[in-house]
Order: sequence, then C-alpha cells, then structure tokens
Amino acid sequence: MYRYDNYDAKIVHERVAQFRGQVERRLAGELSEDEFRPLRLMNGLYLQRHAYMLRVAIPYGLLSSEQVRVLAKIARDYDKGYGHITTRQNIQYNWPKLQEVPDLLEELANVEMHAIQTSGNCIRNISADHFAGIAGDELEDPRPYCEIMRQWSTFHPEFSFLPRKFKIAFTGATRDRAAVRFHDIGFRVVENESGERGFEVIVGGGMGRTPIIGEVVREFLPKEHLLSYTEAILRVYNLFGRRDNKYKARIKILVRSLGVEEFGRLVEEEWEQIKDSALHLTQEEIDRVSAYFVDPDYSDEPGEVSEVEAFAASNPRFARWYKRNVHEHKVEGYFAITLSLKAPGVPPGDITDEQLDLVADLADTYSFGRVRTTHEQNLVLSDVPAKQLVALWETLDANALATPNVGTLADMICCPGLDFCALANAGSIGVAASIYEKFDDLDYLYDLGEIKLKMSGCINSCGHHHVGHIGILGIDKRGEEFYQLMLGGEASDDASLGKWLGPALAKADVPDAVGKVLDVYVEERADGERFIDTYRRIGPDKFKERVYDAA
Repeated sequence: MYRYDNYDAKIVHERVAQFRGQVERRLAGELSEDEFRPLRLMNGLYLQRHAYMLRVAIPYGLLSSEQVRVLAKIARDYDKGYGHITTRQNIQYNWPKLQEVPDLLEELANVEMHAIQTSGNCIRNISADHFAGIAGDELEDPRPYCEIMRQWSTFHPEFSFLPRKFKIAFTGATRDRAAVRFHDIGFRVVENESGERGFEVIVGGGMGRTPIIGEVVREFLPKEHLLSYTEAILRVYNLFGRRDNKYKARIKILVRSLGVEEFGRLVEEEWEQIKDSALHLTQEEIDRVSAYFVDPDYSDEPGEVSEVEAFAASNPRFARWYKRNVHEHKVEGYFAITLSLKAPGVPPGDITDEQLDLVADLADTYSFGRVRTTHEQNLVLSDVPAKQLVALWETLDANALATPNVGTLADMICCPGLDFCALANAGSIGVAASIYEKFDDLDYLYDLGEIKLKMSGCINSCGHHHVGHIGILGIDKRGEEFYQLMLGGEASDDASLGKWLGPALAKADVPDAVGKVLDVYVEERADGERFIDTYRRIGPDKFKERVYDAA
C-alpha cells in the first residue's frame, strides 16, 4: 500500500495543528458556529443530532493492520467503543468530543490517515473495487491510479469549492463492483483494438434527490491523460455547474441538461488546452506509484483446497461460511474473505473496538497485514491461504465476525438514519433490526439467492436505496416515520434505478411488506433466476397487488 513521503506527512500534520487552533478559538467563543462550520467540514467533522461525527478517509478502502489498531483505539478512547463503515469505504465515529478531535486527528496522522476532504464541496475520498489487485476478472489493478488521483486532488486549489461534492470511483475488472455508473466520474480499465489499456470514462452518475445513471463521455482514454482529462471535466463543471440551487448543483444535472454529447464537446475543447501540460502522466510516474502495490510474497504451498472442501463436507456451519463469505483469488490456493458486519442485533456496518483489534491481529496472522473496507459496509481479508481458512473461521466465529450471510437479504446496506443523522427523516437501524428478526432463517435466505436490500433514512441516499433490488426510503409524514418501497435497482454492469412500488408504509408494516415481495418472487421465479431478473421479467404489478392487497 502507499506510504506517505515527507511532503504528505508534513501537510497532514500541519492541517492538524491548524485545526487545533480553530477548535480552541471556537471553544473560547472567538468563532461562531457559522464561522466554524466550513472549517470543521474541511476536516470531516459534522454536527449531528446528538454530537459531532467524524468521517475518516480510507483511500480506495485499503488499510494496514497498524492503521486498524489505531481505528480501534480511537473507537475506545474518543467514541463509545465502535465505528461505522460507510458505503464509500470510510469509517465514521458518532460521538467524539469537539475538544478532543485535534488529538484524535493527530493519532490518525501518526499512521498516515486523516479526515481531509471527507466532506464539503470538493473531491471526496477516491473509492475502488474492494477486490482490486486480487480479482481473477481484472484487466489491471486500478489502485495506483486511485492513488495518483488522490495525490492530485488533495488540496487542489481550483477544486476546493466546487458547486457540490464530487465523487470518483475506479474499477479494473470486467464486473463492476465499484458502482462506477453512480459516481460523478467513473473510470473503468479497458483495452482498445490495439490491445492498449486505458480508461472508459463515465460522467454524471449519482443517487440522492435526483438519481441518474452515468453516461460514457469517452470510450477510451490513454492512461497518460488521466489527470488532464479529469481536470478538463472538473473545469467545465466548475464553470457551468449550478451554484444558485444546491439541489441542482451536482454534475449529473449539468450533464443531463446539456446532453452528454455537448458536455463531452466542452470537455474536449478544454482538454485540448491542457492535455500536453505538466498534467501529462508519464510511465515513470505510473511505475513509481505502482511499486507501492506489488503483490505480497505468496507461498508456494498455500495448502490444498480439497482439504478445505473435505472439512466443509463434515462441518455444515463452516460450509455455509465457506460458500457465502469466501471468494476466489487470482492466485491459486488463496482466497479473499468477507467479514460480515451484519450480525443479528448489530446495526449494519458497525464494528467494535475489540473486533477491530482482533481484525488487525488476524490480518497480521493470515493476510499479510492487509484489511479492506467495502461498499457493502463489510471488511475483507484479501490474501488468506487455503491451509489457514479453518483456523481463521474458528476465530471469526467466536467473535461474531463469521455471519454467513454475504450476498443475502440479511447483508443489507443501511445508513445511520434518524438515530444519528441531522438530515434524516426517519430511522433506518430499527427497521433493519425488524427485518433481521423476521428473516432469520438462513436456509430460507439461501434459497432466495442474491438479493440486495438497501435502506436510507432520507432522500440523500447514503444507504443507496435507489440501486437496491429492494430499496427502502424513510420519509416524514406529519411527524411520523413512513417508508417508501422500491424495486428493481442495480448498481453493477446492468445498472438500473428502482421504481416506487406504491404509497408509503407505516414503520411496523415494512417487514411484512418485504415478506410479500419475496413471496411473489418465490412463486414467479424461473429456475436459477435472481430476484432482479424476475422483477425485470414480470414487472411491478404482481408485487404491488400483493403488498397493497389489504389496503
């Protein structure tokens, strides 16, 4: 993974010192909240319903075991003993005291971490496929380009005050696991007819109040032009993006209003002026950054997969976990392991300080000291040899980190909702708990197959409800919490936006409504057909009739 140079370390520590002074002035009453607000937001600090919330950046979801231990210490010393993994691969702390935040940031800086640009109208944390570098379907590891983009965008003076926040994602795989069509810019590694590798560039995607699937603005961008073309896109956005209405300020609105062809023309016109400037990315620079992302020293004797399968045949509990939470690796004999943060009774994405410490230890023992965060609010140990799978599972199982539900309805995405967020209209965590309680039969969930349930407590879509096979949105109706159900969303290659099913439902009715949707699916599905495929084939009417049959 990338390691800070002297310049990186200097600017991060200087930012901590700067913010320490700003906090002292705020506490002394020298800064009003209105004056302090833009200063704290530049350091990832939000004011929520009950306390401040700090969002810590995890660039492209990659962590060392040393960093995970510090995240555990922060949860223990500055929060209430846990952190929350977000859908952008970051971690949030919901209870830090303002006077202690500078000390917290100093501890992060000491292990090459920060909260810079995790909020505000700037380029946010760069995200990526959580299996980047290890996936068998990958053309090329995109993480070096994520890091190049991170270095270029951090403190970029021209793009510190964009019309609205700006999100960028990368994938190098043939299957999109980074939701690149739902970012302001999505980059996908592709090959042209000559066998050269570059990027397909997608612009104008996003969720929130106006969900839009991004469109391809350039089918092939040579690697050396990654930064100059990105700068051209941002210059056009900075110039023409709406600043008079924050609800229409995202680049997706600009692309839709101009049309992708006209937007692309403006970008190409701007790009011609800067493509051969200092932004030109040399192979030497690509090689320099790529050197931080070399493969670990994989053993020639990782163990026999047949022995693991034999153990699975004799141990049903291990077999469930092996089938659901263990993923193929590009190196034979190794696996990527998803640690589900969706155990019953736990808010989706939450992890305790003790569990974080354990994950760090397990990473050192089984996975070369490496941990990843995922868009699904889980963690991944990326490089586990077959001969150590059973021992790893036994430890995870004893510590509520081996719930075998990855890819099922219970592996739901859920924002913090009204329990914490000042923007939320309704709770999410309680609804998630009631759904868990109703659908606690793993055999039933396995029979249903892949179902992505995603839930948000407001229209901002931090829980990605627009792209859930089943999406749930919390709304406020005259002071009461209600929930709208939507079906048919998908964030991957066959991207689609979910459609509203009908009138909003009372909180207590949501689990039963989900159950009725699943009943229709079981009745109507063809052999081997996923929920999303059945929905697309038969349409919404039968689902709607069943959900609202008592209305």
